Amino acid sequence: MNQTSSSNYSDLLRSLMQLLNISSFKSLSRTAGVSEWQVKQLRQGRAAQMQAEPLFKLSQALQISLNELLAKFSDLPLSSPEPNSTQSLYHLQQEYRRLEAQLAEQQQTLQQEFQRSSLQTLESLLLQLPTAAYAAENNPQIPAARLLPLLRPIEQLLKSWGVEAIAPVGSEVAYDPQLHQLMEGRAEVGDRVKIRYTGYIQGKKLLHRAKVSPVSNP
Repeated sequence: MNQTSSSNYSDLLRSLMQLLNISSFKSLSRTAGVSEWQVKQLRQGRAAQMQAEPLFKLSQALQISLNELLAKFSDLPLSSPEPNSTQSLYHLQQEYRRLEAQLAEQQQTLQQEFQRSSLQTLESLLLQLPTAAYAAENNPQIPAARLLPLLRPIEQLLKSWGVEAIAPVGSEVAYDPQLHQLMEGRAEVGDRVKIRYTGYIQGKKLLHRAKVSPVSNP
């Protein structure tokens, strides 16, 4: 029988949260998608009295198995589950496996929907680019400008994801080492540099720094 006090259960939960940079019990409830009351049940060592779905969500959020969650936060004997008892480990494990399979199916469905949506946006590019590449290989005189419209689907897809270019290629901007990567030479913060390869940001997150070269003073 586990004689751990409520305060020790809370300390144990905090230690698991710290490993995942979850700052508070309220943050844990948001991360797991459960109520603060359910987190409180865990802090009081009542995991065996909880429903399977919140236990599943909490185990996912804490990145531990159901058995480990129950062992740490309840007095439930894990060695000899009783299938006929209410909220027994047997039933919890069965429900856990069902929810785990359901989550895997949902993730697969979301991935397939994402792929279909992306392919629809890129449809014209997928259909026309091989033909354009074939034509260019067989006729080097074809102006590159005629291929530019094929890039529009990519621009539309990036826009739908909230991805933006840091600056257009060829533009001159003030050097910012947070956004720019020097390809050659030296530059101080604020010096004029020329964009050689554009970088990308998504919201406030930097995806790729733009590659730049210093602009020579006349």
